[in-house]
Amino acid sequence: MITNGMFFALLGAGVAAGFAGAGSGMGVGIAGSAAAGVLSEDPSKFGQTLLLQALPGTQGIYGLLFAFLVMIRVNLFGGGMDLTLEQGLMIFASSIPIAAAGYFSGVGQGRASAGAMGIIAKRPEDLAKAMLYPAMVETYAVLGLLISILMLYRIQL
Repeated sequence: MITNGMFFALLGAGVAAGFAGAGSGMGVGIAGSAAAGVLSEDPSKFGQTLLLQALPGTQGIYGLLFAFLVMIRVNLFGGGMDLTLEQGLMIFASSIPIAAAGYFSGVGQGRASAGAMGIIAKRPEDLAKAMLYPAMVETYAVLGLLISILMLYRIQL
């Protein structure tokens, strides 16, 4: 029933995993397209480009982690608990920071990784410098996850 708090708690878990995962999927795709261009010129750069392509995938992991934390918090694997509508809505609200930060930072990190592929194409010895730009975007996904976790564990159940 939609007035059941568990519905909104699980909706929040799904939103967190879904939006963060979608951002990661788009980011990995953007970076992968750039990597393919670099590899068409020099296949020996596969390892370096793969590393840059993998970076935007972390947002999906953060969303999945938060979804598991929600499911554990509401004892879903142990049969669930009766949540009030207010509790369910608060859990749903706690999913918004990682959902939004995960989506937008995943796409942004994909773009930053795609740009960093240009560094790898011309100066493969500067991989560490190239990784720094997309890694800066990661900070905001981590902050979104942190806020979501703090909100989730502040809710009285």
